Amino acid sequence: MSSEEFEKLHEAYGGIYEELRCQCERVPSCPGEQKKRFLREIDEKVEEANEILDGMEKEMRNAPLLYRNQMNIKIRSYRKDVSKLQRDVRSNDIEYGVRSDFKYAVYSAENEQSSHLSSQRALLLQGTDSLNRATQSIDRSHRIAAETDQIGSDIIEELGEQREQLERSKDRLINTGENLSRSRKILRAMSRRVMTNKLLLGIIILLEVAILGAVVYLKFFRKH
Repeated sequence: MSSEEFEKLHEAYGGIYEELRCQCERVPSCPGEQKKRFLREIDEKVEEANEILDGMEKEMRNAPLLYRNQMNIKIRSYRKDVSKLQRDVRSNDIEYGVRSDFKYAVYSAENEQSSHLSSQRALLLQGTDSLNRATQSIDRSHRIAAETDQIGSDIIEELGEQREQLERSKDRLINTGENLSRSRKILRAMSRRVMTNKLLLGIIILLEVAILGAVVYLKFFRKH
């Protein structure tokens, strides 16, 4: 969207152009001296119109790219219109002389040069805008890369903590296995002691039975 100043300049140009057009239409029907005065006024109006268009170009630089292209096309069209009015009135003027032809050529060259510079400025502004967008895209890529790097660091740190937990779990399993091995050894030793105790108890019982049998034999059967 164009600025408020651009709109004011646009309205001022419209008024100047209408005055310029009316004066150009009146030139062919004017007598010599009046025609010269009109031609001088036309030259002044052309200068004023070009100054207004220069101001519009300055305002155009601050507009967004989409509207900037439209404004640039409009300004170039206005310059062509002014140049055409001046060219037409000069082509119909025979009495104005060499001085007028030279001044017209200068203005035409200035208008063409201004149009060329305007086109170059528009291209430069487009390039600058593209460069700004590329810079913003690079900045976003840098931010994403930084966020990704941070996420990667967090994941690596979390994996490190999980590794430590797994190593501690492994150590606990190893300790548990060792404890189970010692428990099995203790149980086997206890089992052997139980079997040994049972065997000793059986032997003691047999000895007691033998002694009891011997006592009975000696007490009851030996006397006969």
